[in-house]
Amino acid sequence: MKIITLNIWGGYVFDPLVDFFKQNQDVDVFCFQEVYNNAPGKVSTDDRKVCLDIFDRMREYLPNHRGYFRPVVSGVFGLAMFIHERVPLLHEGDIIIHENPDYPGFGPAHSRNMQWIECMYKGEPLAILNAHCLWNGKGKGDSERRIEQSKRIQMFMSTLSIPKVLCGDFNLRPETKSMAILNKGMSNLVSKYQVTSTRTSFYPKEERFADYILLSPKLKETHFEVMPDEVSDHSALLVELD
Repeated sequence: MKIITLNIWGGYVFDPLVDFFKQNQDVDVFCFQEVYNNAPGKVSTDDRKVCLDIFDRMREYLPNHRGYFRPVVSGVFGLAMFIHERVPLLHEGDIIIHENPDYPGFGPAHSRNMQWIECMYKGEPLAILNAHCLWNGKGKGDSERRIEQSKRIQMFMSTLSIPKVLCGDFNLRPETKSMAILNKGMSNLVSKYQVTSTRTSFYPKEERFADYILLSPKLKETHFEVMPDEVSDHSALLVELD
């Protein structure tokens, strides 16, 4: 099974992103962050021109996949997973992992959710969790809210008695306490393979970590890579399960 996680940056790098979809038609499960679905306007406050109907565009360019959108802002911005039609889907949903009731409706300080599916893999159920964690404008270090967020994710994972993959844009450095909570009982492939950056040349800042794939002990990877495609300010991460 092939799984890709990618923060698509709202579809800002549009044409290369479309090529990326076309070149990876054989991927079993895509986990996407920063997805717009027929939005009237942007969530972000910068001057980038994003694709406000990128979810529909992805359904067009991934015709053999079923798309599932889980919004966290006004029903139009959030997470999406695309699952190949050959993968039997059992359940799909999301949970809130950080809540900001004072969010003004724009900017990155919105609440955060985690999308999840249960599917069949090699005749047994498998959980895949797609998260876009808290951004607080102060780098990728620990904070009380980030630690609480990690505890919520870990608590949800503890309810799953099946093998699981946790992936997404965590907005965390590898050495943080928040990351250590998520690593508990999991294999962190970014650390295991001594990855030095999960960002592309579109990201000018020094902080080079954000994205991760974690596997529970029963799962073994045959391949893992930070993909070279420049389709966002985040790199896509690919894992192939044994």
